[in-house]
Amino acid sequence: QVQLVESGGGSVQPGGSLRLSCTVSAYGYTAYTYSSYCMGWFRQPPGKERERVATIDRDGSTVYADSVQGRFTISKDNAKNTLYLQMNSLEPEDTAMYYCAAVPRSGFCYLRGYNYWGQGTQVTVS
Repeated sequence: QVQLVESGGGSVQPGGSLRLSCTVSAYGYTAYTYSSYCMGWFRQPPGKERERVATIDRDGSTVYADSVQGRFTISKDNAKNTLYLQMNSLEPEDTAMYYCAAVPRSGFCYLRGYNYWGQGTQVTVS
């Protein structure tokens, strides 16, 4: 069982920045295993469906939703089993519960369904 734990959410004024972190752990889970997974950040605004924010593949290639392109950056540290989302120029429309997710596949990460999910961290921009 893979466990994902997000942190770094909070309240910020428009134009501000936050960095979300997601630590991945599991019995027998190695840095190599983590590095071969598709990883992603998703969010669910109040009263709306969950949406994909950004994904990162084993080779480090990234894909972003149009709404965050140029403002958000997804990255990972394989040695630390940690996924990040740097969020700059935050807007009230970015207010949502943010989730990290993983799937034991590589390639086409933006199109895949994800098996493992964290509990989420709240981001509020106002």
